[in-house]
Amino acid sequence: MTHPLTRRQLLERSALAAAAPLLPLQAFAQERRFEPQPGAWRTFDLVTTVNVAEVLGTTRLWLPIPDVVSDWQQPIENSWSGNAARARIVADPARGVRMLHAEFEPAAGTPTLTLTSRLRTRNRAVDWSEHARISEDPALLRANLAPTTLLPTDGIVRKTAVEATKGAKTDLDKVRAIYQWVVANAHREPTVRGCGSGDIKAMLETGNLGGKCADLNAVFVGLCRSAGIPARDVYGLRLAPSAFGYKELGANPANLKGAQHCRAEVFLREHGWVAMDPADVLKVMRQETGDWIKDPAHPVAAPVMKGLFGRWEGNWVGWNTAHDVTLPGSERKGSLPFLMYPNGENDAGSFDELAPDAFKYTISAKEIV
Repeated sequence: MTHPLTRRQLLERSALAAAAPLLPLQAFAQERRFEPQPGAWRTFDLVTTVNVAEVLGTTRLWLPIPDVVSDWQQPIENSWSGNAARARIVADPARGVRMLHAEFEPAAGTPTLTLTSRLRTRNRAVDWSEHARISEDPALLRANLAPTTLLPTDGIVRKTAVEATKGAKTDLDKVRAIYQWVVANAHREPTVRGCGSGDIKAMLETGNLGGKCADLNAVFVGLCRSAGIPARDVYGLRLAPSAFGYKELGANPANLKGAQHCRAEVFLREHGWVAMDPADVLKVMRQETGDWIKDPAHPVAAPVMKGLFGRWEGNWVGWNTAHDVTLPGSERKGSLPFLMYPNGENDAGSFDELAPDAFKYTISAKEIV
């Protein structure tokens, strides 16, 4: 025999039913994890296709290629096709950054170029329990302590580094203090074009520490260098979604316009080059949920805050680690702060690399299983 529900029971069940859709989201927020571990290699074909809209004299293009060889990335080969009169791999004379350079004669018609780069990549994570003495080329370490055009190591940068590392004894303590300082004092600013410019002196002098990855990780790198710790930006591109469910830490491989992302590394004597990415912590805090997360201890942000101190996820390719890059054969005056986007020029001047729909380039990736 069944009994009719009382009014109170009906109200209680209605309240539970209304709340039910929220429970999985709450549980998910509490159970978020981000723990990349070295494991199997993943192989990708990365395809950049350029179709310049107008023919105005000689057209020149420069496309970044995977140029970082490490225990987390292995470039395999580059191939290209199109109607270029000349195309070859060239290198910036001062920094050694390699790139594909192509030139198109006006008679060839609409400049068209497709670059396919095959590479292998995987997760990386430092083992903090190991304390081996790691050797590195002294010249490379000196280069990654030196100032660059937008990355000075004196003045307000040095002053900020001293304040941020006050009380820290070891290099690891200093790096952790700087990482925490950047997350606590800077913020992701979605309205910044591209990945930002990386002008850390202007950011610190104005007190406006809002920016994107090339700004935020540049602050981290500059403060580390100023504190006497070799550090470098690694300029690259997201390739695929995150395996940990963070939408802001991945990309759609079918359409990688705007998926450029800069990471960072520091050199610690007992661990070698170590992965860092405070910029992605700030991206998760600003954009992962509908609310701007202000506390890195928040259950959505905390795993990323912990995980990106010493780890990377291998859904990303590193182009290069250079600042102040010169494009061989370019009529552009001066250098680029970094090479992370396709670049081009014709008789009308340089193209806007941050406007792929006007420049007319697309980027996509396909995982080779």
